[in-house]
Amino acid sequence: MDIQEILAFLALGIALAFLIKKFFFKKKKSDKDCGSGDCGCS
Repeated sequence: MDIQEILAFLALGIALAFLIKKFFFKKKKSDKDCGSGDCGCS
């Protein structure tokens, strides 16, 4: 394997890790009521 293939697979791995983290490991912040503005997350 040359350096271009290694960099391509590395970029693919980083992109997949980001997407998996974004969609499957959501934080549980939905418990708070952010609609009223009491939690300060607006």
